[in-house]
Amino acid sequence: MLEHGGRLRRAALQYGIALTDWLDLSTGVAPYGLPLPAIPEQAWARLPEQDDGLEAAACAYYGVDHLLPVAGSQAAIQCLPRLRREARVGIVSPAYAEHAAAWQREGHRVLEISEASVNRALERLDVLLLVNPNNPTGRRFSPQQLFAWHARLAERGGWLIVDEAFIDCTPEQSLAAHSHLPGLIILRSFGKFFGMAGARLGFVLAEPTLLSELEELLGPWTISGPTRWLGAGLLEDRTGQQALQQRLTGDGQRLAELLREHGLPPTGGCALFQWIASEHAALLHEFLACNGILTRLFEQPPSIRFGLPADEEGWQRLARALAVFAEESR
Repeated sequence: MLEHGGRLRRAALQYGIALTDWLDLSTGVAPYGLPLPAIPEQAWARLPEQDDGLEAAACAYYGVDHLLPVAGSQAAIQCLPRLRREARVGIVSPAYAEHAAAWQREGHRVLEISEASVNRALERLDVLLLVNPNNPTGRRFSPQQLFAWHARLAERGGWLIVDEAFIDCTPEQSLAAHSHLPGLIILRSFGKFFGMAGARLGFVLAEPTLLSELEELLGPWTISGPTRWLGAGLLEDRTGQQALQQRLTGDGQRLAELLREHGLPPTGGCALFQWIASEHAALLHEFLACNGILTRLFEQPPSIRFGLPADEEGWQRLARALAVFAEESR
């Protein structure tokens, strides 16, 4: 089992702190979202149908003609490796660990490579996979660089898979509008930006033939009716999206500054999280957990990731804890 953020119940048992007394900063999910549209009773009572407006709203939001809704981008992460055989897969690391696990599970040869070694490794790869902005480092790849890598792979039937789960606050960096190109596959998360991870909704953007193959593999009714209704409504709310984007961007900057003020300058990050690579990461994680603040700890490289507090009370609580840690670390 791979480690993930958000395992609050386990932390509550481990540290003997009630669920309601935690400040959970362990995920990269927005801690607030948009007002939710009311769900009609028929969304619960009837089987989901594809002409209910979800696909149209998502195509307009991402600027594409074709896409496939999935039960969170995790569903696509697990199924895409089944569409190739005996592939050599390069994953720009460190990265979200489920990618490597999914390709290894299907018997592919997986190479975890650094960004600097991509150009040298590309001729040996059938698939290049990366997260942009990267999770957990926040590293961004320029569209020009990604197009160059894609062109080299596509010449021989290879794939470039770009996981854009955290890109909604910087849509100008997305390759979504080019996802019709053969060999380019874009994964988008709905739950992270809209703060609805529990809805389990994501999208695959790619050429129609590949989307049809993936849809056949996944089977019918992969997205519940209520989730489809909520998804369509929020994807159409352009005014709300703009306000949410501005708030998240501002809070991401505030978090980076707060960490710097307490001697913890981020190594990287994006609007939804900040990442600190440090040999003292485990010590900081443990100190915060003992004070009811849950963060995401990584072993390789030793590092810690902070999500955003949901409200001013959470911001002040984090600030006080960081001040105590800084004082005790002197």
